[in-house]
Amino acid sequence: MGFWDFFWYMIWAFFFIAYLMVLFSIIGDIFRDRKLNGWLKAVWIIFLIFVPFLTALVYLIARGQGMAERSAEQAQQAKDATDAYIRQAAGKSASDEIADAAKLLAAGTITTEEYEKLKAKALA
Repeated sequence: MGFWDFFWYMIWAFFFIAYLMVLFSIIGDIFRDRKLNGWLKAVWIIFLIFVPFLTALVYLIARGQGMAERSAEQAQQAKDATDAYIRQAAGKSASDEIADAAKLLAAGTITTEEYEKLKAKALA
C-alpha cells in the first residue's frame, strides 16, 4: 500500500465517519421531535435507509433550524439537571449553616461555645 493509497483511504474514512455522525444526529433528532407523529418518523427512517444521502440533505435543509433548537434545548436540560445535582450534593451554603446554628442557639439547644464552633466550621 503506497502513500497515495493510504491518503485516499484516510479521505474516504473521514467522509464515511462524517456521514455516520450526520446520520445518527438525524435519527436522534427524528426521535427527539415531539411534534412529529409516528408515521412521519417511520417515513423519514425508511427514506434514510433506501435513499440515505439525498434524504439526509433534504432533512438538514428542511428541518435544520428545528434540529438546532431541539439540540440546544436538550443541552440546556442536561445543564439544568447537572446544576441541580451539584446543588443537592454540595449541601447547604455557609450562611444557611450559620442561620441554622443561630436558630439552635436561640432555641437553647446549643451553647454559645458550640455555636461559635459551628460558625467557624461553616466559614472554614
